[in-house]
Amino acid sequence: MARPRTKVRLLALLLALLPAAASALEYRSVGAAKAVLYDAPSAQGKKLYVVGQGYPVEIIVNLGDWLKVRDNHGSLSWIEAKQLATKRTVLVTQSQVELRQAADAASPLLGRLEKDVVVELVEPALNGWIKVKHRDGLVGYISAASVWGL
Repeated sequence: MARPRTKVRLLALLLALLPAAASALEYRSVGAAKAVLYDAPSAQGKKLYVVGQGYPVEIIVNLGDWLKVRDNHGSLSWIEAKQLATKRTVLVTQSQVELRQAADAASPLLGRLEKDVVVELVEPALNGWIKVKHRDGLVGYISAASVWGL
């Protein structure tokens, strides 16, 4: 008799955890030099626009060969899964973002990043800062609030 109650409790626990799992965001970056985004999950769909290598997208729906993605403007489109890499990048959304030597506003300034620059995510957010790498090799910390793709 205790066994059915255990199953019910386990099921209730799993159902309680489902919303947390469903809300986890998945991001990837464009791996190809250029990738076409479509209005439908097919190469015969209408071509909406082209994005460059490294551009981050949020995965909304995964159909295997095709992924429905959201860009930093909130637009939804479809992309072939083979066009994406698992490498994480973020997009700078504010102008003149300061790249610091350490995760501290008082840390020495290494440089500034312009709006719409794509940088590689080296370390996830910690105390409001992320560690990033610019394509020129410069590595430092920027405010997590100044990027899209986390």
